[in-house]
Amino acid sequence: MKLNIVPARTGLTWVRLGITTFFRQPLALAGLFSLYAGAMWLLAHIPLVGAAVSSVLVPAATLGMMAASQQAASGKFPMPTVLLSAFRVGRARASAMLVLGVLYGAGWFAAITIAGMVTPPPAAAEATTAAGQAQLGMFYLVMSLLTLPLSMLFWHAPALVHWHGVAPVKSLFFSIVACLRNFGAMLVFGLAWSAVLLAMVAATTLVAVALGGPPMVENVFYPLLTLMTAMFLTSIYFSFRDSFVTDEAPPPGEST
Repeated sequence: MKLNIVPARTGLTWVRLGITTFFRQPLALAGLFSLYAGAMWLLAHIPLVGAAVSSVLVPAATLGMMAASQQAASGKFPMPTVLLSAFRVGRARASAMLVLGVLYGAGWFAAITIAGMVTPPPAAAEATTAAGQAQLGMFYLVMSLLTLPLSMLFWHAPALVHWHGVAPVKSLFFSIVACLRNFGAMLVFGLAWSAVLLAMVAATTLVAVALGGPPMVENVFYPLLTLMTAMFLTSIYFSFRDSFVTDEAPPPGEST
């Protein structure tokens, strides 16, 4: 396996493939994302351990959506069991994925802790004031700056562990190197999805207000946001596929 450097315009290709692949199997991929999001929400609300458990499972759940994208791209109908792909290819790789999950959870907790120390979020009573909103905005800004490197570390890591048997720590190194070496494509990818989001917000707001006023905006926006998030997750698979070149065969039971 070796790194593949792609042109910046490839970022647009990843967005296009994510959208077109989603529409090959829209019900399956939208349903899988809803199942993924619902399961993570339920886990996060388990008292005491829920937040930790859900964060540990994020890499495995993300891999499940990537595997679903792979199947949809090859013309197959992804079944709900695809979300468990990380735990169906042997004990060694399943254990490695859990280690990766622990590293992700630790990174996420560290980011929240540091952001809270740098810019503590306002108390509930102050959150609606102008000062409170500004303080909350600064907290989210610092949080975003801290989670950007975390995202790059884990962008390709689950797929590297699952499909290529790369050790968890080594997969983090390969992932961030791939993101940095293909920074142009990743930047175009992010900007293109931001443009899609802004266009969707503008279009749905205009249509919803014309049809039923402000209450209609929420009814239209959130279902479309769910679909767009599913498309975004679908596109992640293609960023991984094009960032690495390998002659290895996939794990047993996995399609190419």
